[in-house]
Amino acid sequence: MSKGSNAVRLGVVAIVLILGAYWAGGRWGERQPRKVEALPLAGAGGLTEASARDTALTDEESINVKVYRQASGAVANILTKATQYDFFMDPVPVEGAGSGFVIDPKGFILTNFHVVQDAQSIEVVLGDQSRYTAKFIGADPRNDVALIKIEPKGKPLVALPLGDSSTLQVGQKVLAIGNPFGFQSTLTTGVVSALGRTVSTSQTTYIDEAIQTDAAINRGNSGGPLINSRGEVIGINSAIYTPSGTTAGIGFAIPVNTAKRIAHDLMTEGRVRQAFMGVQSLELGGWLAEALDLPVKEGLLVEEVTRGGPAAAAGLHGGDKEAMAGMRRITIGGDVIVAIDGQKVANQFDMNVILNRKRPGDTVDVTVYRGGKKMDIQVKLGERSGK
Repeated sequence: MSKGSNAVRLGVVAIVLILGAYWAGGRWGERQPRKVEALPLAGAGGLTEASARDTALTDEESINVKVYRQASGAVANILTKATQYDFFMDPVPVEGAGSGFVIDPKGFILTNFHVVQDAQSIEVVLGDQSRYTAKFIGADPRNDVALIKIEPKGKPLVALPLGDSSTLQVGQKVLAIGNPFGFQSTLTTGVVSALGRTVSTSQTTYIDEAIQTDAAINRGNSGGPLINSRGEVIGINSAIYTPSGTTAGIGFAIPVNTAKRIAHDLMTEGRVRQAFMGVQSLELGGWLAEALDLPVKEGLLVEEVTRGGPAAAAGLHGGDKEAMAGMRRITIGGDVIVAIDGQKVANQFDMNVILNRKRPGDTVDVTVYRGGKKMDIQVKLGERSGK
């Protein structure tokens, strides 16, 4: 994740997503069944006909067809059922749909967390129309990545190879396969439009080092693979900028390197390992910094350090006296964090993004002001519990 270490400096791109009207794939009410013609399978009798058709393709068309043939069988249509409650607290059944893709012949499937969030049942339909009941394995909600599993029962599954998102370049060809509006195994193509953006998708979630693409992505594509011309997954399609509710040519994908780390943790340890510093902090506004006579106008005022936590062990100071800030009682007198590993920290979001790129056991340089003195303190990060 080091390539995008300066992404925080680029700022946060606020976007409109579709969940119903917000996520690129999510839940809606009664789902209307779609009639989708079964894809012809290559067999002994159809191979000659397919080869004849292939000779008429351009080089670019040949790449599209080849990638689709190799990947479509491993792209999953994920159907969920949940129960919500109306204004009168009456239960209302809610169905949803999204996409995912097989990453292991044993049946592990990656998707977005918001596709399967709160689902009471999950069904997976693969490219050959085979259906499976899926089990929720785990997720990293902050990064919007989830892992589910089906039992192939001896049937060989096609797993998509995972590429390296750190090698991507703007202008590179990409292909998206998913299930927009319920139409299964739909292919769209485009290019990498931008790299290194940090895209806020809600108050608590974001796509760090997002891959921006102009490949058409709509509701139902969420959780599906973004693939390079070699047939390798380089991202998980997750969000779109949409003034109208449909694609506007600006889609965002989670880098596959992030998804690989999360999947590895879930498959090997049953949880996602997250770095933990152990501070409770308050974002400084200009007026608050001035009222407290601080030497900086922005940063994080450390109100409390977790007893026995990494910050406490490293010697960071929390506050030692109380004050009123508007209608809120705050603790003042603690260190003010302004940077981590040389990256500016103006708010809690900045710190979350930086720590999201770290692993438990990593050591970071935390730049703080203590009184009027600026200093760097090395902190060995711990692991967040309860995740």
